[in-house]
Amino acid sequence: MVQVLPRIGRRHALLGSVASLVVLGLLAWWLWPSEEPPSGAITLTTGAERGVYQEYGSRLRNAIAGDMPGLGVQLMPSNGSQTNVRRVATGQADFAIAAADAVQTYIDEDQPGADKLRGVARLYDDYVQLVVPADSTIQNVSELKGKRVAVGPEGSGVRLIAERLLAADGLDIDKDIDARRDTIGTSPAALRTGKIDAFFWSGGLPTKGLTDLAEKEKYDFRFVPIRSDLVTKLHDQGGVFSHYRTSVMPADAYPAILTGSVPTLTVANLLITREDLDPRLTEWLTRVVLKSRDNIGEHVHAAQVVDLRTAIYTDPLPLHKGAAAYYLSVKP
Repeated sequence: MVQVLPRIGRRHALLGSVASLVVLGLLAWWLWPSEEPPSGAITLTTGAERGVYQEYGSRLRNAIAGDMPGLGVQLMPSNGSQTNVRRVATGQADFAIAAADAVQTYIDEDQPGADKLRGVARLYDDYVQLVVPADSTIQNVSELKGKRVAVGPEGSGVRLIAERLLAADGLDIDKDIDARRDTIGTSPAALRTGKIDAFFWSGGLPTKGLTDLAEKEKYDFRFVPIRSDLVTKLHDQGGVFSHYRTSVMPADAYPAILTGSVPTLTVANLLITREDLDPRLTEWLTRVVLKSRDNIGEHVHAAQVVDLRTAIYTDPLPLHKGAAAYYLSVKP
């Protein structure tokens, strides 16, 4: 027999349903405002072909198109972090992905527009990856002396880090190695064909250029450990060097190559802009970055670590007021 709810029970049930609808409505408002999304056009400067910056930027553009269909996003490839910082600071681009050490260097050198730079979100960490053939005799940074080493082009973040790591182990990038300008787009092929002896790369894990080398090209390579004492030597200098941290590259980053973790150096990546960018646009963009983490992370593994709790730490840059408004709106 079907039991009829007593009057008081029906009333409570109705009130409970209304309360649930209110909560759901508030949650929907919290996740996404009811106002019309910003429109217009922006430029986002990314990185080299087959690098994580380029892949992340492409996926972020897709996410922006879904939530802000009236906003056109032009992606600008680049040599890397140093180029990206300069482009944003001087108005050649509106947003960029850049490593924190490159941002700090630009500020310390008092380059044009440095005081206008602002942070949007801390994204993920770059891992320094020093790659050599599997049968190479090179076991540490100092043994690169006299070798043909790809350190990245001028304007790249990897060149900045490579130069500092080499110096920490007693090598001059201009005198002690045969420095090549290859990027992650060309270094793997150059290594495979014997044109270089090693290459530096600084990027999120895993990097497509390296997974392709291992899985598609079936080339056997390995990573040279970046000793913790070198990283400590850098970090202890303070200033820009404080952005470098000792870390380990986990074995599952490149399962076709690694059988164990590898000591290395990491540095944070930031999404940056200028203070004159529209606060409302920047607030919406910040929301998209956090909202799209899981979808982007399905294709760009590094993006899986983008997190609301850490995104606000954009040192050495203060938050853009639009980004700050978003973080305040979701603060518990």
